[in-house]
Amino acid sequence: MVRFGDKYKQWNAAFDAGYTAALGTPYITLHDEEIVHPLKEVDAAAMAWATTPEQVVGILKHVMRD
Repeated sequence: MVRFGDKYKQWNAAFDAGYTAALGTPYITLHDEEIVHPLKEVDAAAMAWATTPEQVVGILKHVMRD
């Protein structure tokens, strides 16, 4: 999971997302809807994007089902 937001260093999160994508490792982005447009390429490479930690948990539960 890669989290973007006011309290997080955006360039670090963007680097982590790019590195993860380059490795072919699935990831989930977590950020407000306000920054969907600037992160459109990051979100496009992600398995999913969420706006709340609860949504991330729901996504993880869904993909980890037997």
